[in-house]
Order: sequence, then C-alpha cells, then structure tokens
Amino acid sequence: MTSSSPPFADQERRELADLLAKVGPDAPTLCAGWDTAHLVAHLVVRERRPDALVGLGVEVVGAGGPLATWPHRLEDKLRGSTPYAEVVDRLRAGPPAWSPMAWPLLSGPLNTTEFAIHHEDVRRAQPGWTPRVLPRAAQDAVWSAAGLFSRRAAAGRRGGLVLRRSDAPGEEKSFGDAGTTVEGEPLELLLWAAGRRDVARVTVS
Repeated sequence: MTSSSPPFADQERRELADLLAKVGPDAPTLCAGWDTAHLVAHLVVRERRPDALVGLGVEVVGAGGPLATWPHRLEDKLRGSTPYAEVVDRLRAGPPAWSPMAWPLLSGPLNTTEFAIHHEDVRRAQPGWTPRVLPRAAQDAVWSAAGLFSRRAAAGRRGGLVLRRSDAPGEEKSFGDAGTTVEGEPLELLLWAAGRRDVARVTVS
C-alpha cells in the first residue's frame, strides 16, 4: 500500500530549509532589505513567539505603529544571538506543540502560502532560476490557500480582479467586476497577488 505524500506546506518547509542551508546567511531574497538570515529569523519568530503574531497580522493588513515593529525587534535579537545554522534547524523542526502555529486548522493554509512565497523569494533572487514544475495536488493546495493575498490584491485594483488558472480551465477567483484578469498557474498567481510582480510568470489583461 502506497503511503500518502506529506502536505505541501511540510514539503515547502523542508525544501526551503535545505535551500537556506545551501545558500548561507548572506544570500539575497526578493524581500526588500532582507537577506536569507533576516528571512529565516522572521519565519522562526513567527512560529515560536506568539507575542509576534499580532504584530505580523497588523503588518499584513498594512497598518503601522509599535505592534508592527515588535516582530522585527524579535527577529533582530534572534539573528544577533543565535548562529544561522541553528536558526535554520529550528525552522526545519517546526513549531513547538504549544505554539498556535502548530494547530493544523491555523497552520495549514497560513504555512502553505508563507513557505511557498518565501521559498520563491530565495529561489528567484538567485541567478539562473527557473520556475518549478509542481504536481497538480501542490498547485491545488496553493490555489485553496491563496484567498487572503487574492483579496488584498483585488482591493488595490480599480474595476475588480479575476485570477484564472492556466493549468485548470474554468477555475478562477473573482473579486468585483472583471476589470483585470491575471492568468497563470496557482503558484505564479500567488506570487503576483503577494506583490512579486516582476518575477511572477502570469499574463495580465
């Protein structure tokens, strides 16, 4: 009997940790002002410091203030006190059982988008990158989890937004009127919706 594959988010965690270990702490990323040491510290703080979650949520919705800066202070402290390889190992190990990010109902969709985006933030900042070919089940997982970023992208687009899958004819997400249509595979659509417009392989019409 064939065992089932691990969830896509778990695969992305493992592959992202492998890539971070390979490229080292000073490699570039697509996150403005962040190298790989900044990025992995962000991911570990997100999972191991529940007090950072409110601030990260404030940042996601575009608000500012002290709450938004608190997670970055924690990330800076972690980078300054812990060797990079150990921080990568903590990411690979996942959150402790007491962390809200260990709860499947919360971590499933959030980790799917978080790890997919940041995996590509590292991959596509390196020279010679090419798009990954993901299996249909992985693309389905990304498509199902991409709602928050899709709504944020639609909110900043006059006339509405349609995200259309190029790998599954007839599947699309509509937000308001069809003012702008963006077509591509789910991972590419997620990257576009998350602001990685320069590297997302999509067609905008």
